[in-house]
Amino acid sequence: MSPWVRVLGPVTVEGPAGPAALVGARQRTLLALLALGAGTVVPRSRLVDALWGDDPPRTAVRTLHSHVSRVRQALESCGLPGVLLTREPGYQLALPRTDVDAHRFEDGVRAARATMPNEPERAVALLTESLAWWRGDALADGEPDGWGRAETERLAEIRLTATEDLWDATLRLGRHAEAVAELERLAAAHPTRERLVELLMRALFHCGRHVDALDRFKRLREHLAEEFGVDPGARITDLHAAILRGEPRGPTTTGLPPRVGHFAGRTPELDALAHWLTDRTSQLMVVRGPAGIGKTALVVEWAHEVAERFPGSVVFVDLRGHDPDTALTPGEVIARVLDGLGVPPDRLPVSVEQRVAHYRSLVHDRRTLVVLDNAGTADHVLPLVPSSPHSRILVTSRHRLAAASAYHSVRHVELDALGPRDARSLLAQVVGGERVAAEAAATDRLVELCGRIPIALRVAGARLAGRPRQPIAELVAELDQGGLDALAVDGDARSVRAVFASAYEALSDPAARMFRLVGLHPGGTVSSWLAAAIVDDTHGRGRRGVDELAAAHLLSEVAVGRYRFHDLMRRYAVECAGDDPETSRAVGRLLDWYLAVASAANRALDRGRDRVEATPAHPPRELPFGTDPDEVLAFLDGERDNLVPVAAFALRHGHDQVVWQLSYLVSGYFESRGYADSRVAVNQLGLAAAQRAGDPVVEGLMRSGLGVAHIAARQYEAALDHLREALRLMAAADDRRGIGHAYNNVAAALGELGRFEEAIGACHEAYTVHVGNAHTLGAILALNNLGHLYARVGQPDQSLHHLRRGLLLAQEADDRRLEAAIQHGIGETHRTTGALDAALEAFAAALALRRAAGNRRYEARTLVEIGATLIDAGRDAEAGKPLDEAVAIADDLADEHTADRARAQLRRRSL
Repeated sequence: MSPWVRVLGPVTVEGPAGPAALVGARQRTLLALLALGAGTVVPRSRLVDALWGDDPPRTAVRTLHSHVSRVRQALESCGLPGVLLTREPGYQLALPRTDVDAHRFEDGVRAARATMPNEPERAVALLTESLAWWRGDALADGEPDGWGRAETERLAEIRLTATEDLWDATLRLGRHAEAVAELERLAAAHPTRERLVELLMRALFHCGRHVDALDRFKRLREHLAEEFGVDPGARITDLHAAILRGEPRGPTTTGLPPRVGHFAGRTPELDALAHWLTDRTSQLMVVRGPAGIGKTALVVEWAHEVAERFPGSVVFVDLRGHDPDTALTPGEVIARVLDGLGVPPDRLPVSVEQRVAHYRSLVHDRRTLVVLDNAGTADHVLPLVPSSPHSRILVTSRHRLAAASAYHSVRHVELDALGPRDARSLLAQVVGGERVAAEAAATDRLVELCGRIPIALRVAGARLAGRPRQPIAELVAELDQGGLDALAVDGDARSVRAVFASAYEALSDPAARMFRLVGLHPGGTVSSWLAAAIVDDTHGRGRRGVDELAAAHLLSEVAVGRYRFHDLMRRYAVECAGDDPETSRAVGRLLDWYLAVASAANRALDRGRDRVEATPAHPPRELPFGTDPDEVLAFLDGERDNLVPVAAFALRHGHDQVVWQLSYLVSGYFESRGYADSRVAVNQLGLAAAQRAGDPVVEGLMRSGLGVAHIAARQYEAALDHLREALRLMAAADDRRGIGHAYNNVAAALGELGRFEEAIGACHEAYTVHVGNAHTLGAILALNNLGHLYARVGQPDQSLHHLRRGLLLAQEADDRRLEAAIQHGIGETHRTTGALDAALEAFAAALALRRAAGNRRYEARTLVEIGATLIDAGRDAEAGKPLDEAVAIADDLADEHTADRARAQLRRRSL
């Protein structure tokens, strides 16, 4: 029930008969102060002080009595008679604390702080709920004075501290990017508040924005010196020093999921994990058990507890090893771990062996915890066991991974069903202890029907929590009478299926339909946008269905708007779909959604990539983004792990056109972000689909795309093989535009192999074909590539000749992206010849174009060149600003290569 009295904002009272008519600021202030002391007597002297301060009128007590009478009448009129009492030496508002929003706020904050160390997710929920009571400043339309004003200041301080607690808990969950914007706003409003600045510095650091974090400390120090003449405290000064060393207190918990929210028991297993940390003879621990037994919940719970002991990083990767169709390869596993350790995609080594070597060098002197969830085989794990004793590998699997013991000392924890007491405790956390205690026998029976398996207990508990008046015995009767057909998992599977069925059958019809159809999705996570599209609905209505599934524990939210099925739950969803005639239509809508999203993203990211026009039969009603490239890239980052499984799923189901169109349309995303392994895999599937379709033109296009993907992966010989075959197919089909692009890409591969004469020849072929075909953008690309190649072979005049021709064409075509690239190339060529003023002029033009387009990655690269050129010209003082800007942008984008180049120039400047 909402509180009767609200003082956290304008003062209002809502009684059974409606709102109270409080007339004048002093009546509102009086009522609010009595409410803040609800249940206690507030002396008249204190009320006089709060209403008039140090200079009350001689008639203050009589006037106070008059105000009390009018407030009492207002309360009676709104249906609250007899609650404002005269009790010597003052007055009392006889309402429970819970009827006043300020008390609910303070109680919620206290409860959140009690849960903060062990349950940051619960703390976030409690603090969010508590802070929502605020509607403005406390007593916003009152006129408190004296201790009344002090009371409003106290509440404001608690509010601000609670806000700090909220973002502290959010950072403990590893949600650093989510916190930055709000912490920036708060720090701007409270520039001398050290805890806010400390939280912001942590969030910025863990988002890769080291320079910004250091700048925040500098600004704090300046504010404190100017306003108070003091220095920052020891805690934030230590953090500043740690950031300078690159190791702030508190780990980066990359991808570590939040705790499950309800966790019980497992004391022996947690003790075994704690003992493992002190055991210097074993770096590898395998937590083994059947599906649904709580392996992931255990390791995530423990990883959050010990995260502070691993300042090097805590990295979590779901290997998806329970399903051979979606399992990551060993190379992909190491790529994900390196990504978690901060290695940008463009610095990822090509071969598995090189990746392993790079990984081991990174963790050699760092205390790092790598959590590998759902390992299928020892091949997933063995390459990641480090050579130093500082780091640990924690693995969950349904198998013992016995092969790992042949190479390393391995510790094992075997998980079985919870004990009866722990199972009851888990159920009580979800349902409520009083309710469980009131039906002890029914609770014990329900626990056994769930097989004491955590996932089944959570689903059953969620079902009961959603029906607070349903007796537990009634649910037990439903489960006893329902079919207990076996679900093919280890352990007591009959009960698991029965519990799932009871939750499924309790869903509304739209949510039940969504559950069984979304289960068709082959990827690791599903967005609320896709869920809505699969059931052919708007996002708003679809989101309500997703929320219902999450509330029933049939889906778990892993990020804002993004959800994951437990693999047992997915199998049950597919079983529910059965022979549903809508299944094939849902598969079509699923694939059409990916085509529509990829097509819209392609238009936003690269308008020149226009050889494929997707025509989904059932386009979604809404798209999850607009035309802003940053917004597009951010959304596709969440879908990246789904792209290969979705393409493979489409290929298995005979949707060949979807596969090759998708592989073409997502190339712009990979061009922007990297992730060469995934790009190669998607293009290989596209090629397989084209070959099965028997269309040589499409096969040529797919081979060309695969060749470019191999170039991005620095696999140049493989690239040439596919590009030459693409040329043959395109020549046979007289695909002139395709031939021109293929020659351009052949030139790129040859140039990377150092075969410059052949590369220049291929570029000239590309230019001739594109001019003959009147394809201006292709001709511009060829001229740009010729400019770079001639510069690399020491022919600057030829370089500038071709670049200037390309620049004129780009300007005529109004292609700002290519114009910026060519201006950048002109600057590089001028710099090699010592024409530094001309170089700076060209770089300035490139920078303006890239900033206007919002292309921050390339903006940073141009800034580096500007700084380096200024140093060459002896203008060291001017070089600092562009180089500092480059570092800040590159760190923000995790572009380690560009950041390193900028820092190298800063060191050269200081010599």
